[in-house]
Amino acid sequence: MINVGLIGLGTVGQGVARLLTERREFLARRLGTDLVLKKVAEINPERRAQANLKPEQIASRDRDILDDPEIDIIVELIGGTDVARELVLEAIARGRHVVTANKALLAHHGNDILAAAARHEVDVAFEAAVCGGVPLILALRQGLAANHIQEIFGILNGTCNYILTQMSQQGMSYSQALAEAQQQGYAEADPTLDVEGIDTAHKLAILVSLAYCTPLNLEPIAVSGISKLDPLDLQFAGEFGYAVKLLAITRNDGSTIEARVHPTLIPRDHMLANVSGAFNAVYLTGDAVGPILLYGQGAGMMPTASAVVSDILDLGRNLTRGVKCRVPPLGCNAALESPRQIKPLDEVVTNYYIRFAAWDRPGVLSQISGILGKHQISIAAVIQKGREVKGAVPIVMITHEALEANMRQALLEIDQLPIVSPPTVFYRIEDPHLHAAQI
Repeated sequence: MINVGLIGLGTVGQGVARLLTERREFLARRLGTDLVLKKVAEINPERRAQANLKPEQIASRDRDILDDPEIDIIVELIGGTDVARELVLEAIARGRHVVTANKALLAHHGNDILAAAARHEVDVAFEAAVCGGVPLILALRQGLAANHIQEIFGILNGTCNYILTQMSQQGMSYSQALAEAQQQGYAEADPTLDVEGIDTAHKLAILVSLAYCTPLNLEPIAVSGISKLDPLDLQFAGEFGYAVKLLAITRNDGSTIEARVHPTLIPRDHMLANVSGAFNAVYLTGDAVGPILLYGQGAGMMPTASAVVSDILDLGRNLTRGVKCRVPPLGCNAALESPRQIKPLDEVVTNYYIRFAAWDRPGVLSQISGILGKHQISIAAVIQKGREVKGAVPIVMITHEALEANMRQALLEIDQLPIVSPPTVFYRIEDPHLHAAQI
């Protein structure tokens, strides 16, 4: 028999409790032994009542879970970083295996937690921390272990993807789409972590570590969100044949790694371009396996609970056979001792979408293109609105590959021109067709 202690009965915690109790016989057949939700800690009386558990399963203190010597696996689902960090580290120090869905905890404190787990020879599992019910962590840790991961493009935040879907398909403004996302339960009352790309960056830090056998390192990941995205840019992107997605991007450049989160233009025929609503998807390329797409629900009670319970079963199988630490948490024994440098954003080379607001006068385009050319930036395509629009008119360009530092310097100079109404808007493009055209 394997005993589980659950800390936190929020949305995901209630889903986990349901699966462990309602499917107890089903899970026992899969595991080969009984899997028991022995105790649940939750301070909120309303949540305790909603969980429909037996009185002897309910505890009001986290300490009751830690102090119970019969509990084999502790599941942390309270969120946040400070209290969760203390609980997880104490559980590890007491020799308990840990399951968590807490991507912020791992992104900020994962190296300390995993080092402690190695010292105490216990397992830490976190399948639900990235993409909810999509088995992405399992794929990177085991299924793709023979591959050098070349690149990963991920739609990792369902809130942002829902908002962008509504803006592009329904013509909503950002504020309208956000309000609908909140009404539908896809966005929090304070959506900052989601819409500013922070949640996606937490997840990307985990993926970078798994993909490249390196310590978790959130700080150097460049992050920008979708809160300032104008529907006009979605419209122009569509005219050029692109969709706009908030992407987590990492790429192995040999001596360095790219790791960035930002709104990105991708071709309409790319598989990620058609991922709509609150779904998540990850497109990754391994040198042996080639391209792979993983797609599914990245949040919600039952999809995330599914991933948590999969971790519990995995650790339970180890326990029934008397083994532990069979697969390193990051898929590589040397991960914590093998730091890789993340390339500064200024050194990234990619294609760009640029929108200027310029006065419609003779020579405007030549002045702008002259400054771009001075900074080794060449133009691949242009849309320029005519004189029927009063005042400053949009000029939209797609560039060939350029260095980010050069692009930023060029735009600073262009925004000083009296014919331009700043600030100029620019977004990065990931388009293999453009790369092929330049070769």
